[in-house]
Amino acid sequence: MPADLTGTFLTLDDGRPAVRFGRAYDLPADRVWRLLTDPGELAGWFPSRAEMDLRPGGAVRFSGDPNMPESTGTVLAADPPRHLSFEWGGDELRFDLDAADGGRTRLTLTDVLAAENTAARNGAGWEVCLAALDARARGGRPAGPHAGAGPAWREFYDGYVAAGVPSGAPVPGLD
Repeated sequence: MPADLTGTFLTLDDGRPAVRFGRAYDLPADRVWRLLTDPGELAGWFPSRAEMDLRPGGAVRFSGDPNMPESTGTVLAADPPRHLSFEWGGDELRFDLDAADGGRTRLTLTDVLAAENTAARNGAGWEVCLAALDARARGGRPAGPHAGAGPAWREFYDGYVAAGVPSGAPVPGLD
């Protein structure tokens, strides 16, 4: 059975390629914000351990991803609990939170890509990570996206490639 793809490949108004995902959580915005910014919460779903100085220009330190070296990024914008954007590995990650009906919070993640051919690879990675975030938002304690328990990255990747999403970038840990 093919993977259920939730991301959309798009070209932003400024011409940059991106993949975008949307989720709705039965949580208030401040709780979803903590899932996005607290290092202990991020460890359960984000690809790398991330420690952030949550102010524009603040440093973000990434570590613990078995497929990537330690690195740093920069917080581009932070408006708790509504918007966070930062640089990561050449990409710009944007997290937007909006109030939804019934006290729910809508999360939109936009990964603005440094290179178009990373769209299928990154889209598949976010599918796996967001599945872990979804479980965490429901009160679960997933071991993280690299633990192997959860959706298979390859199924998502193959689904994005079959859907015509740009691909071909090297895959850390596989290439």
